[in-house]
Amino acid sequence: MNNSAVEHRLLRIGADGSRTAIDRNIAIEAPVAIEINGIGYAVLMGSPADREDLAFGFAQSERLIDAPEDVVSVETHDSDAGTILRIWLAPAMAERAAQRIRHRVSESSCGLCGIENLEQALRPLPPVSARSDADDHAVFAALAALGEQQPLGARTGAVHAAALCAADGAIRLVREDVGRHNAFDKLIGAMLRQGLDWDGGFALLSSRCSYELVEKAALANCPLLVAISAPTSLALDRAKQCGLQLRILARHDSMLSI
Repeated sequence: MNNSAVEHRLLRIGADGSRTAIDRNIAIEAPVAIEINGIGYAVLMGSPADREDLAFGFAQSERLIDAPEDVVSVETHDSDAGTILRIWLAPAMAERAAQRIRHRVSESSCGLCGIENLEQALRPLPPVSARSDADDHAVFAALAALGEQQPLGARTGAVHAAALCAADGAIRLVREDVGRHNAFDKLIGAMLRQGLDWDGGFALLSSRCSYELVEKAALANCPLLVAISAPTSLALDRAKQCGLQLRILARHDSMLSI
């Protein structure tokens, strides 16, 4: 499952009524079951590449770890049904993981448990302390260069990308996935594993700006988040609460700022 695309025979239908058989690369989407310290935690639908990066980024986004050394090991097990991603955390993180698992188990509850879950869903975000030195020209430069940094996207046209960009707009690192959340988790995880920081740069996402992506950015202390599509109201609210700079609807000729 190292390859993230498979070839399918499709039928191209032309406006003139023509019919032509073509071979096209299709992005693989498969279940990824995540276990934390041996306990089932979540099932994601994603691309099979960069799974260790996904493990580290997911653990940070779920507030299960504070630093990469909090992850003891990551094991991947492939089957015909998908992948099991087993994340083993340091003993100091065990109680935190157990508390989070208990909250997830009760997520289908109602009444007072439901109120508790709502509060969990909108837990306060840490203030963003990092600062970006990128100006508008740097953002436009990164937007112009992103397409060349998406090999899976070029082959399939069906995946999202998340990029770490330098202050001058140069793209330093990219991760791709069929899921926009997974792509960002993979980027964050790769940064953790490689010891990379934002260094005055920013994150660029080829997706809409949802509140989950804002939260992932804040938890990774990202100083500036750029997304090519529109935000949700909750995404804007959460970004303002934690001091995260946003550039949204970022296209080659314009973007919006809050």
